[in-house]
Amino acid sequence: MLKKLFNRKQSDTPAIDSNAIPKHVAIIMDGNGRWAKRRGMPRSMGHRAGADVLKQIVIAADDIGIRALTVYGFSTENWKRPEQEVSLLMALIKEYLNNNVKYMHEHNVRIRFIGYIGALSEELQQIIRDAELLTQNNTGLTLQLAINYGGRDEIVRTIRDITSSVKAGTITTDDITEDYVSSQLFTKEFSDVDLLIRPSSDFRISNFLLWQLAYAEFWFTDLHWPDFTKETLLEAVAAYQKRERRFGGLRDEE
Repeated sequence: MLKKLFNRKQSDTPAIDSNAIPKHVAIIMDGNGRWAKRRGMPRSMGHRAGADVLKQIVIAADDIGIRALTVYGFSTENWKRPEQEVSLLMALIKEYLNNNVKYMHEHNVRIRFIGYIGALSEELQQIIRDAELLTQNNTGLTLQLAINYGGRDEIVRTIRDITSSVKAGTITTDDITEDYVSSQLFTKEFSDVDLLIRPSSDFRISNFLLWQLAYAEFWFTDLHWPDFTKETLLEAVAAYQKRERRFGGLRDEE
């Protein structure tokens, strides 16, 4: 599989450099509802199709050497959606985990969850704990599922935790560096994002990984998430590899 991805025909998705794979990729899985509407289907069908695509993209990302894939599954703002849709999304998350955790485990994928899990149902919290426990020693790609996640909420919770540590005398204010803050975020091990992918023609980050996206490269596509394929992922990675990442520095010719 890996050899095929790096040596594609010229008419296919551009070949990618195996030595310049982004370590941490984040995806806002957008457009499920619009995909379903275009086909005269209920929104629920779009969300279900999107869940099926995620399974394929996780394996494709692992195949090409991406170390961490963080996907936006349910945001803190999504609670504002109609109650029926919220219930459906929660049911789909549970269904996805019940149907795919074993498959991910067999493919050496480690599953983590970021966000305030405590607000979810006890049943879903237990499924989440079981998934993390089962896959915790896997050494392949780490899939970080953002459930009940908001970038601002993450930062506020981190500030509270750090403030508590200062009050307890565990750390001093001099200990609060960028690296320390990164180590206290939900993402911890994979904090900085190299590449953010957003399908479905929207050009915003929607309160996703606000700290971690500081120097990420952004890639957008008109495709709705259910139409996203491993070829689309390769296209995004190929575009990323053409970028010059300076992290605030000057170009060589400057």
